[in-house]
Amino acid sequence: MTVPPSEKPETLDATVRRADPDRWLASRFIADSAARADVMALYAFNDELARIAPAVSNPLLGEIRLAWWREAIDEMTGAGSVRRHPVAEALARAVAARRLDAALLYGMVEARAADLDTAPFADAVELYSYLDATAGALMALAAQALGAADPIAAVQSAGRAWGVAGLARSHWLTGSPSRLPPDWTAADVSAAVDSLLITSRSALKALPVSAFPTVAYAAFARAYARRRTLSDLGKRGRLVAAAVSGKL
Repeated sequence: MTVPPSEKPETLDATVRRADPDRWLASRFIADSAARADVMALYAFNDELARIAPAVSNPLLGEIRLAWWREAIDEMTGAGSVRRHPVAEALARAVAARRLDAALLYGMVEARAADLDTAPFADAVELYSYLDATAGALMALAAQALGAADPIAAVQSAGRAWGVAGLARSHWLTGSPSRLPPDWTAADVSAAVDSLLITSRSALKALPVSAFPTVAYAAFARAYARRRTLSDLGKRGRLVAAAVSGKL
C-alpha cells in the first residue's frame, strides 16, 4: 500500500515555512545548516502527521495513513530501503545522522490517532499525555538533533505550554471543536501556560545552548494563550529575548 506524496514541488524548508512559520522562524537561529536541515525534516514529519485527521473523511482512512508512517519508520530504523517520499527520505537521513530516538517517532504517530476523534481530552492528565507525545516529543527530537543528550525531561514543560496554547489558539481562530478539557476556561488556559513556562526555566538549563532554538518558539505561547496576535517583528524580538536570557 502506498500513499501519494502530499508535498508540493518545493524544498522542505519552504514547506515548513509555509505550514509551520513559528517553528521555521525559530530554526533560523540554528547556525549549522546541516543540523537545521535535519530539524526541518522533523518539522515536516510533524506537519504530515498533523494534516492527516483534517484530510480524511473517516477514522479508518486516518489509521491507514498513520500505519503508512509506522512502516516508514520501520524502514528508517531497519536495514531496508526507505520509501520514496520527500519527508520520509529526509527524516531517514536525520535519523541516521543524529541517531534520533525511534521510540519518540513511533510515539508521535501513535498519539495522532487521538486526532481522529474530535472529543475534548477528559482532564489535564490525558491532555498532557497527548502533548508529551506530540509537541514535547518533537521538541525532544529536534533538541537531540542539535546535541542534547537526554532532552525529554528538559523540554516537557515547554512542550506542554506550547501545546496548550496551540490547541486553544486553533479553537479560537478556526472555530474547530476544542480539545481542551471541558471545564477549562480561558483563564485556566492562561494560568496553565504561565505555570508551565515558569517551570520550564529550570528544566531548560539542561539543554546545550545550541539546542535552545528547538524550544524558543514557546516564547509565543503566553501571547497565544491570551488570544493575542504577534507581528513578525514581535516574534523575532521575543525569540532574541528568549535566546539571550535562556528563558521562555
